[in-house]
Amino acid sequence: MNLLDVVRRKGVPKPWAEGEKIPWDDPSFSRRMLEEHLSQEGDAASRRFKTIDNHVKWIHNQVLKGNPSRILDLGCGPGLYCNRLARLGHQCVGIDFSPASIAHAKGQAEKDGLPCTYVQQDIRTADYGRGYDLVLLIFGEFNVFRPADASGILGKAHEALMPHGLLLLEPHTFEIVRKMGERSSSWYSAESGLFSDQPHLCLQEPFWDAESNVGIERYYVIDSMTGEVSRHSASVQAYTDEQYRSLLAECGFGEVEFYSSLEGGTDGARGDLIVILSQKRQTR
Repeated sequence: MNLLDVVRRKGVPKPWAEGEKIPWDDPSFSRRMLEEHLSQEGDAASRRFKTIDNHVKWIHNQVLKGNPSRILDLGCGPGLYCNRLARLGHQCVGIDFSPASIAHAKGQAEKDGLPCTYVQQDIRTADYGRGYDLVLLIFGEFNVFRPADASGILGKAHEALMPHGLLLLEPHTFEIVRKMGERSSSWYSAESGLFSDQPHLCLQEPFWDAESNVGIERYYVIDSMTGEVSRHSASVQAYTDEQYRSLLAECGFGEVEFYSSLEGGTDGARGDLIVILSQKRQTR
């Protein structure tokens, strides 16, 4: 692409029409994203380690009641949750699309002798295996998938769980997805960053599709030396609490509990993400 393509771009894109998601599996992008995952300066790609420690403590003590368990972490990133849970006596399997994150997770687990298995695959198509006590899908990852794919992921999670196994989901609230889509356009420049190792300009253009309740964001990345433009797009599906309940029921899960965060709590103010805990029903 070039700047003229940006000028002549379509006004409002349809959800997922300009790309399924940001290219997590691209080796260069994956390497740069890993740096963001491991950074302790913010919580954009992954939370800071202190926060993760608190989350793992709640999962171990409250969700799993301290019982050694088999855990599947979908979209596990660099293993920041799996490796900590394994140190507490759990056996973990992590699946993620990013080659750099999976390589880092494997390296850390091997170094520390942890009972973790990591697989680089797309969780939409991966074989999850069977016999898990807990399936995790956290940090808003659930919402980046088309509804049909999200339903398929939940269905496979149901099949992967033991009878009465648990699903721990951490999706976005409806309100935050709408706010994402209704933000103003913005831009920034950088010597290097997530989208490029070279000096570049990034134009961000959000949209809200009220018909399908999807927030869409375009990213135009302009190379400062060549003027070449690359485009990325991300769509995020919004769900109400009742829609989450219905979707989980359709996929074989029972009553759900809502928490304000991965540290528990049901009465506190909600942030950008909510936590949903649900148990597998024996029959679907």
